[in-house]
Amino acid sequence: MISYMRFAPIKMRNKKGRAYRQAGFTLFELLITMAIIGILAAVIGGSFGDAQRKGRDARRISDMDGLQKAAEMYYALSGSYPTAVSGDWTVGTKTVLEMFPTDPKSGNNYVCDSLTAAGYCCCATMENTNKANSNNSCNFGAVEKTHYCVKNQQ
Repeated sequence: MISYMRFAPIKMRNKKGRAYRQAGFTLFELLITMAIIGILAAVIGGSFGDAQRKGRDARRISDMDGLQKAAEMYYALSGSYPTAVSGDWTVGTKTVLEMFPTDPKSGNNYVCDSLTAAGYCCCATMENTNKANSNNSCNFGAVEKTHYCVKNQQ
């Protein structure tokens, strides 16, 4: 059995010559406490960062699915797909999409290649590629999938 020896506090004398004991922690106790706090901070920080990445990826997927639904509704109302990633998508008096969604981390617009009246392909870069379905150019059969993309249904 290991026993830890506690050192007796140093007896000090004040200006009037009276003895007093200096209270405090030993160096060993301080080192153990700092190590425990460091380990806890690393565990909590790592799991918190992973939860944030998953949350941002879930929002990206939701944004892409909403964008696809809005583009298809625009097509159903006008007979063509929208051609702009800025402003709102309005057909007559009906607003299909008020504001184009932005990436939750960078704040930039999602990438939409070939956004023409005949079709579209919009992609979001995923932080965790487990839910990615394409590469960055809407190649859904790509071996290395890094993006979540949606394209026209018609």
